[in-house]
Amino acid sequence: MFVRRMRERQLRSVAHFFKFSPLLLRLKLLPTWVLVSLATNAFLLLTLLMSMWRQADQPQASESEQVPYTAAGELATSAPPPFGTTPSTQSGERHQLTYEQWLDQLRQEANAIVEQQPERLTVLVGDSISLWFPNELLPPERFWLNQGISGETSHGLLKRLDLFEKTKPETIFVMIGINDLLRGTSDQEILDNQRQIIRDLDVAHPQTQIVVQSILPHAKQATWEGRERLLEVSNQRIQDLNKQLETLARQEGVYFLDLYPLFANPDGDLRPELSTDGLHLSTQGYQTWSIALQVYSREVLNVD
Repeated sequence: MFVRRMRERQLRSVAHFFKFSPLLLRLKLLPTWVLVSLATNAFLLLTLLMSMWRQADQPQASESEQVPYTAAGELATSAPPPFGTTPSTQSGERHQLTYEQWLDQLRQEANAIVEQQPERLTVLVGDSISLWFPNELLPPERFWLNQGISGETSHGLLKRLDLFEKTKPETIFVMIGINDLLRGTSDQEILDNQRQIIRDLDVAHPQTQIVVQSILPHAKQATWEGRERLLEVSNQRIQDLNKQLETLARQEGVYFLDLYPLFANPDGDLRPELSTDGLHLSTQGYQTWSIALQVYSREVLNVD
């Protein structure tokens, strides 16, 4: 019953877009870049819907059955640290790591990639939402280097871009900002940091496709331990900030991937089935993100 209702809701969303987008195009009520963005999002939604239909009846592994992994997507002896904490809380091979030691670990992994020189190298940078991306769900046609750190901010990311500057990635996907919002950082400071991140990446990787990804919504029914701070950040503010990020990306000549519509319900909140605690992503959430990355790479970046 739940799956059927979800399918019907997604069909209505996609149908609604395709019903009105031709009229907007004929009347020229929107700029071309807006129409292109809307069309891309609609295509992502349609592709995601078709994929979810195929997967709806397939059994999914429970959270306890999921295999933990390291920042590079390798098997680990323990799960990543909780969101908003430093790696010093992690047990196993990386127990008692300070932030500096975590940086050193990521640097070593990046240097190993430099020696291997894999084809189709793609770097994923950001906070714990990127860090926890299961290796088996990342698009298989690429070689992935995960440079996420739990609790990372835009300022912290800006300071550590040199960790992988010797690599030669085909594409770099950036998602950062939710921790800034949780810490009370202003939208303007986030945008300024994002702009400098783009520029620094462009200088270090002039032949690389840089993709800025939108900040994801959260759920009002969040169970995450920092729920009170999370709910102080409205999803409307996140949507407004994402619009500014899209404008910023266009100004800087890089790509923008708007994931927000794929993860939000009609009220603009994070869909519960895509999250484990109202903030972090579930297996289905990462599957949604993975499909978006594949479709975006094929339809926008023009690479298979």
